[in-house]
Amino acid sequence: MSASTAQSTVPSGSHITCSISDGIADVRLDRPDKLNALSLDMLGELRATARRLGRTPGLRAVVVSGNGRSFCAGLDLGAAARNPAAVVRAFVPTPRGTNLFQEACWAWRRLPVPVLAAVHGHVLGAGVQIALAADLRLTTPDARWCVKEVERGLVPDMSGIRALTQLVGIETAKRLTFTAEEFTGADAGRLGLAGTVTDTPLDEAFALAGRIAERRLEAVAAAKRLFDRRWSSGDRRTFAAERWAQLRLLPGAMKALQKSR
Repeated sequence: MSASTAQSTVPSGSHITCSISDGIADVRLDRPDKLNALSLDMLGELRATARRLGRTPGLRAVVVSGNGRSFCAGLDLGAAARNPAAVVRAFVPTPRGTNLFQEACWAWRRLPVPVLAAVHGHVLGAGVQIALAADLRLTTPDARWCVKEVERGLVPDMSGIRALTQLVGIETAKRLTFTAEEFTGADAGRLGLAGTVTDTPLDEAFALAGRIAERRLEAVAAAKRLFDRRWSSGDRRTFAAERWAQLRLLPGAMKALQKSR
Protein backbone atom coordinates (compact mmCIF):
# COMPACT_ATOMS: atom_id res chain seq x y z
CA MET A 1 0.00 0.00 0.00
CA SER A 2 1.40 3.38 -0.94
CA ALA A 3 0.59 7.04 -1.36
CA SER A 4 2.09 9.86 -3.35
CA THR A 5 5.14 11.74 -2.10
CA ALA A 6 4.22 14.15 0.68
CA GLN A 7 4.65 17.87 0.14
CA SER A 8 3.89 18.91 3.70
CA THR A 9 3.40 17.42 7.12
CA VAL A 10 0.69 18.30 9.63
CA PRO A 11 1.85 17.98 13.26
CA SER A 12 0.00 15.08 14.82
CA GLY A 13 1.36 12.84 17.58
CA SER A 14 3.44 9.84 18.51
CA HIS A 15 0.94 7.30 17.13
CA ILE A 16 -0.92 9.33 14.51
CA THR A 17 0.92 10.55 11.41
CA CYS A 18 -0.36 13.02 8.84
CA SER A 19 1.15 14.27 5.59
CA ILE A 20 -0.41 16.18 2.70
CA SER A 21 0.29 15.83 -1.01
CA ASP A 22 -1.64 17.62 -3.77
CA GLY A 23 -4.32 18.63 -1.28
CA ILE A 24 -4.92 15.07 -0.05
CA ALA A 25 -4.12 14.28 3.59
CA ASP A 26 -2.66 10.85 4.39
CA VAL A 27 -3.58 10.10 8.03
CA ARG A 28 -2.22 6.89 9.57
CA LEU A 29 -2.87 5.14 12.85
CA ASP A 30 0.68 4.17 13.72
CA ARG A 31 0.79 1.73 16.62
CA PRO A 32 1.26 -1.47 14.63
CA ASP A 33 2.69 -3.51 17.53
CA LYS A 34 -0.73 -3.14 19.22
CA LEU A 35 -2.74 -3.54 16.00
CA ASN A 36 -3.38 0.22 16.27
CA ALA A 37 -5.48 -0.23 19.42
CA LEU A 38 -6.38 3.25 20.66
CA SER A 39 -4.93 4.72 23.80
CA LEU A 40 -6.38 7.87 25.38
CA ASP A 41 -3.43 9.79 23.93
CA MET A 42 -4.27 8.51 20.44
CA LEU A 43 -7.86 9.66 20.84
CA GLY A 44 -6.56 13.13 21.64
CA GLU A 45 -4.22 12.98 18.67
CA LEU A 46 -7.05 11.99 16.33
CA ARG A 47 -9.16 14.89 17.55
CA ALA A 48 -6.29 17.36 17.28
CA THR A 49 -5.29 16.15 13.80
CA ALA A 50 -8.84 16.51 12.48
CA ARG A 51 -9.11 20.00 13.89
CA ARG A 52 -5.79 21.06 12.38
CA LEU A 53 -6.80 19.67 9.02
CA GLY A 54 -10.01 21.68 9.26
CA ARG A 55 -7.85 24.82 9.34
CA THR A 56 -5.52 23.72 6.54
CA PRO A 57 -5.90 25.80 3.37
CA GLY A 58 -6.09 23.92 0.09
CA LEU A 59 -7.20 20.64 1.65
CA ARG A 60 -9.41 18.66 -0.73
CA ALA A 61 -9.74 15.15 0.77
CA VAL A 62 -8.49 12.96 3.62
CA VAL A 63 -7.56 9.27 3.61
CA VAL A 64 -7.42 7.51 7.01
CA SER A 65 -5.73 4.11 7.31
CA GLY A 66 -3.71 1.98 9.71
CA ASN A 67 -0.07 0.94 9.51
CA GLY A 68 0.88 -2.70 9.95
CA ARG A 69 -1.44 -5.70 9.92
CA SER A 70 -4.65 -3.93 10.97
CA PHE A 71 -6.69 -0.78 10.70
CA CYS A 72 -7.64 -0.63 14.38
CA ALA A 73 -8.31 -3.34 16.97
CA GLY A 74 -10.44 -1.07 19.15
CA LEU A 75 -9.72 0.70 22.43
CA ASP A 76 -6.73 -0.35 24.52
CA LEU A 77 -8.83 -1.01 27.62
CA GLY A 78 -5.85 -2.33 29.56
CA ALA A 79 -3.99 0.95 29.18
CA ALA A 80 -7.12 2.94 29.99
CA ALA A 81 -7.72 0.92 33.16
CA ARG A 82 -4.32 2.01 34.47
CA ASN A 83 -5.43 5.65 34.43
CA PRO A 84 -9.05 5.79 35.61
CA ALA A 85 -8.90 9.51 36.36
CA ALA A 86 -8.02 10.23 32.74
CA VAL A 87 -10.93 8.04 31.59
CA VAL A 88 -13.33 10.04 33.75
CA ARG A 89 -11.99 13.31 32.31
CA ALA A 90 -12.36 11.93 28.80
CA PHE A 91 -16.09 11.35 29.39
CA VAL A 92 -16.81 15.01 30.19
CA PRO A 93 -18.61 16.61 27.23
CA THR A 94 -17.42 19.86 25.68
CA PRO A 95 -19.68 22.71 24.54
CA ARG A 96 -19.80 20.91 21.16
CA GLY A 97 -21.81 18.16 22.85
CA THR A 98 -19.15 15.46 22.44
CA ASN A 99 -16.60 14.01 24.84
CA LEU A 100 -13.10 12.90 23.87
CA PHE A 101 -14.19 9.42 22.77
CA GLN A 102 -16.94 10.81 20.55
CA GLU A 103 -14.93 13.74 19.20
CA ALA A 104 -12.10 11.41 18.07
CA CYS A 105 -14.64 10.17 15.50
CA TRP A 106 -17.09 13.01 14.99
CA ALA A 107 -14.34 15.60 14.36
CA TRP A 108 -13.77 13.87 11.02
CA ARG A 109 -17.45 14.30 10.15
CA ARG A 110 -17.07 18.05 10.70
CA LEU A 111 -14.31 18.41 8.13
CA PRO A 112 -15.53 20.32 5.06
CA VAL A 113 -13.87 17.83 2.71
CA PRO A 114 -14.59 14.13 2.05
CA VAL A 115 -12.90 11.64 4.39
CA LEU A 116 -12.13 8.13 3.10
CA ALA A 117 -11.27 5.20 5.38
CA ALA A 118 -9.11 2.42 3.89
CA VAL A 119 -9.37 -0.57 6.22
CA HIS A 120 -7.79 -4.00 6.48
CA GLY A 121 -7.08 -6.61 9.13
CA HIS A 122 -8.84 -5.91 12.43
CA VAL A 123 -11.68 -3.36 12.39
CA LEU A 124 -13.03 -3.89 15.89
CA GLY A 125 -15.07 -1.78 18.29
CA ALA A 126 -13.62 1.72 18.18
CA GLY A 127 -12.02 0.78 14.87
CA VAL A 128 -15.47 0.32 13.35
CA GLN A 129 -16.55 3.65 14.76
CA ILE A 130 -13.55 5.50 13.31
CA ALA A 131 -14.25 3.89 9.94
CA LEU A 132 -17.91 4.90 10.15
CA ALA A 133 -16.89 8.50 10.84
CA ALA A 134 -15.55 8.67 7.27
CA ASP A 135 -17.74 9.63 4.34
CA LEU A 136 -16.60 6.64 2.27
CA ARG A 137 -15.15 3.29 3.29
CA LEU A 138 -12.98 0.85 1.33
CA THR A 139 -12.22 -2.53 2.89
CA THR A 140 -10.38 -5.72 2.08
CA PRO A 141 -12.78 -8.66 1.68
CA ASP A 142 -11.08 -10.58 4.50
CA ALA A 143 -10.98 -7.72 7.02
CA ARG A 144 -12.34 -8.71 10.45
CA TRP A 145 -15.13 -6.32 11.43
CA CYS A 146 -16.96 -6.41 14.76
CA VAL A 147 -19.12 -4.00 16.75
CA LYS A 148 -17.48 -5.42 19.84
CA GLU A 149 -18.52 -3.21 22.75
CA VAL A 150 -21.41 -5.31 24.11
CA GLU A 151 -19.08 -8.31 24.33
CA ARG A 152 -17.10 -6.25 26.86
CA GLY A 153 -20.21 -5.10 28.70
CA LEU A 154 -20.26 -1.68 27.03
CA VAL A 155 -22.14 0.12 24.25
CA PRO A 156 -20.83 1.74 21.05
CA ASP A 157 -20.30 5.23 22.47
CA MET A 158 -17.86 6.91 20.05
CA SER A 159 -20.73 8.25 17.92
CA GLY A 160 -21.27 4.67 16.73
CA ILE A 161 -25.01 4.46 17.43
CA ARG A 162 -25.66 7.47 15.21
CA ALA A 163 -23.39 6.28 12.40
CA LEU A 164 -24.66 2.69 12.40
CA THR A 165 -28.32 3.62 12.14
CA GLN A 166 -27.59 6.08 9.33
CA LEU A 167 -25.84 3.41 7.28
CA VAL A 168 -27.65 0.12 7.83
CA GLY A 169 -31.00 0.82 9.47
CA ILE A 170 -32.02 0.18 13.04
CA GLU A 171 -32.62 -3.60 12.91
CA THR A 172 -29.23 -4.44 11.40
CA ALA A 173 -27.55 -1.95 13.72
CA LYS A 174 -29.18 -3.63 16.72
CA ARG A 175 -28.25 -7.15 15.56
CA LEU A 176 -24.59 -6.25 14.98
CA THR A 177 -24.47 -4.50 18.36
CA PHE A 178 -26.41 -7.06 20.45
CA THR A 179 -24.52 -10.09 19.15
CA ALA A 180 -21.02 -8.57 18.78
CA GLU A 181 -20.54 -11.16 16.06
CA GLU A 182 -17.55 -10.84 13.76
CA PHE A 183 -18.12 -10.34 10.05
CA THR A 184 -15.86 -9.94 7.05
CA GLY A 185 -15.13 -6.95 4.88
CA ALA A 186 -17.15 -8.65 2.15
CA ASP A 187 -20.08 -8.81 4.59
CA ALA A 188 -19.54 -5.14 5.44
CA GLY A 189 -19.95 -4.35 1.77
CA ARG A 190 -23.18 -6.34 1.52
CA LEU A 191 -24.55 -4.70 4.67
CA GLY A 192 -23.77 -1.19 3.44
CA LEU A 193 -21.06 -0.40 5.99
CA ALA A 194 -18.46 -0.15 3.23
CA GLY A 195 -19.02 1.08 -0.29
CA THR A 196 -15.99 -0.63 -1.85
CA VAL A 197 -14.57 -4.11 -1.25
CA THR A 198 -11.09 -4.49 -2.74
CA ASP A 199 -7.74 -6.16 -2.15
CA THR A 200 -6.03 -2.76 -2.37
CA PRO A 201 -8.15 -0.35 -0.31
CA LEU A 202 -5.43 2.23 0.32
CA ASP A 203 -4.38 2.54 -3.31
CA GLU A 204 -7.99 2.78 -4.43
CA ALA A 205 -8.77 5.29 -1.67
CA PHE A 206 -6.04 7.62 -2.92
CA ALA A 207 -7.19 7.15 -6.51
CA LEU A 208 -10.76 8.02 -5.50
CA ALA A 209 -9.57 10.98 -3.41
CA GLY A 210 -7.66 12.20 -6.45
CA ARG A 211 -10.80 12.12 -8.58
CA ILE A 212 -12.73 14.00 -5.91
CA ALA A 213 -9.93 16.58 -5.66
CA GLU A 214 -10.47 17.46 -9.32
CA ARG A 215 -13.96 18.75 -8.56
CA ARG A 216 -14.78 22.25 -7.38
CA LEU A 217 -13.91 22.38 -3.68
CA GLU A 218 -16.87 24.57 -2.69
CA ALA A 219 -19.35 22.30 -4.45
CA VAL A 220 -18.03 19.13 -2.79
CA ALA A 221 -18.04 20.83 0.63
CA ALA A 222 -21.61 22.06 0.14
CA ALA A 223 -22.78 18.62 -0.97
CA LYS A 224 -21.19 17.02 2.09
CA ARG A 225 -22.91 19.55 4.38
CA LEU A 226 -26.27 18.92 2.76
CA PHE A 227 -26.03 15.16 3.16
CA ASP A 228 -24.76 15.28 6.74
CA ARG A 229 -27.08 17.98 8.05
CA ARG A 230 -30.24 17.09 6.13
CA TRP A 231 -30.10 13.29 5.93
CA SER A 232 -32.95 12.89 8.41
CA SER A 233 -34.63 16.32 8.18
CA GLY A 234 -37.98 16.97 6.55
CA ASP A 235 -38.47 17.60 2.85
CA ARG A 236 -39.16 21.34 3.10
CA ARG A 237 -36.04 22.06 5.17
CA THR A 238 -33.92 19.93 2.86
CA PHE A 239 -35.25 21.68 -0.24
CA ALA A 240 -34.60 25.09 1.33
CA ALA A 241 -31.03 24.11 2.22
CA GLU A 242 -30.48 22.88 -1.35
CA ARG A 243 -31.71 26.20 -2.77
CA TRP A 244 -29.47 28.34 -0.56
CA ALA A 245 -26.42 26.17 -1.26
CA GLN A 246 -27.05 26.37 -4.99
CA LEU A 247 -27.54 30.14 -4.94
CA ARG A 248 -24.16 30.58 -3.28
CA LEU A 249 -22.43 28.29 -5.77
CA LEU A 250 -24.14 29.45 -8.95
CA PRO A 251 -22.09 32.63 -9.66
CA GLY A 252 -18.79 30.75 -9.50
CA ALA A 253 -20.14 27.91 -11.63
CA MET A 254 -21.36 30.36 -14.29
CA LYS A 255 -17.99 32.12 -14.40
CA ALA A 256 -16.19 28.80 -14.83
CA LEU A 257 -18.58 27.83 -17.62
CA GLN A 258 -18.00 31.10 -19.46
CA LYS A 259 -14.21 30.70 -19.21
CA SER A 260 -14.39 27.19 -20.63
CA ARG A 261 -16.15 28.37 -23.80
